[in-house]
Amino acid sequence: MTSFIAARTLRFIAVLLTICVLSFLFLHLIPGNPIQIMLGEHATRSDIQRLTHELRLDRPWYEQLGAYLWQVAHGNLGRSLADNEPVSAKLAQHFPATIELTVAAMIFAVLVGIPAGIFAALTHRSALDTLISIAVLLGVSVPVFWLGWMMLYAFAYEPSRAGMDLFPIGGRLSLRYAVEPRTQFVILDTMLAGDWAALGDALRHLVLPAITLGTIPLAIIAKMTRASMLDVLSMDYVRTARAKGLGMWAVTVRHSLRNAFIPILTVIGLQTGLLLGGAVLTEHIFAWPGVGRLAFEAISNRDSPLVNGSILLFAATFVLVNLAIDVAYAMLDPRIRYT
Repeated sequence: MTSFIAARTLRFIAVLLTICVLSFLFLHLIPGNPIQIMLGEHATRSDIQRLTHELRLDRPWYEQLGAYLWQVAHGNLGRSLADNEPVSAKLAQHFPATIELTVAAMIFAVLVGIPAGIFAALTHRSALDTLISIAVLLGVSVPVFWLGWMMLYAFAYEPSRAGMDLFPIGGRLSLRYAVEPRTQFVILDTMLAGDWAALGDALRHLVLPAITLGTIPLAIIAKMTRASMLDVLSMDYVRTARAKGLGMWAVTVRHSLRNAFIPILTVIGLQTGLLLGGAVLTEHIFAWPGVGRLAFEAISNRDSPLVNGSILLFAATFVLVNLAIDVAYAMLDPRIRYT
């Protein structure tokens, strides 16, 4: 296991280095002057030249790339061109919101998707199986931006017009609550503060974006669970367990689901890594201050240090999640050994 983790660490460094170079070159090739965007259309030529020189953007691209890689190697992601704030500080401020939303979305997807897939497999070729398959197809097909707006309209906007405060339109916490941001995780901060009313408000803010973001992972998890369970349910040891008189719960969970869980876990890990990479559309629709929304604004402003930092964070998160899933394989299946 030690050699496996060491090899994956080297691969992790190589992936980050490659992404650093590619993202820097890609942003460098995009037409447009970020200094012009920063200063506005009324900026004078002398102001643009002065700020370009101060930020060392007038140097050749290979010198800029070398300086950037040297910065990153020393843990410095640079400063945002928009407000001169450290990129690492901005990412640390916004990433907890993305983690909070991703965890809530994946909890919803797993708690609904796995049972749905199990019921579909146990009732193979029945009306329930067909209904679940249709729901899965709809879940994968419905665009996130359309679903988000419909959720807002049906459960936030229309109830507010009728005088019901069912769900908030956006944000993480209502303005009437003042909670000290100790960890930047609103749910955890409200619990540490002992403000249970604020905790309830934070959970209400989380419901609609979590359901919107978790719909596609839910459908994929349900589909994979159904397929994996159908393979396992046809195995000899499952028929033997039934012949011994074991109950439905023992056969389904202890024998079938446990052996079918590795491909399901793979899907859960991939979807978690993708969502942690920033749910741009969902965060934009629900005014959720996560890294996806931050990266979208950085791209709009040609804020290259912030864009590069966001891409590095996305890549590192995805690789680490996949490493955790690989380690979990060995814990779930004793036949898997990493050398």
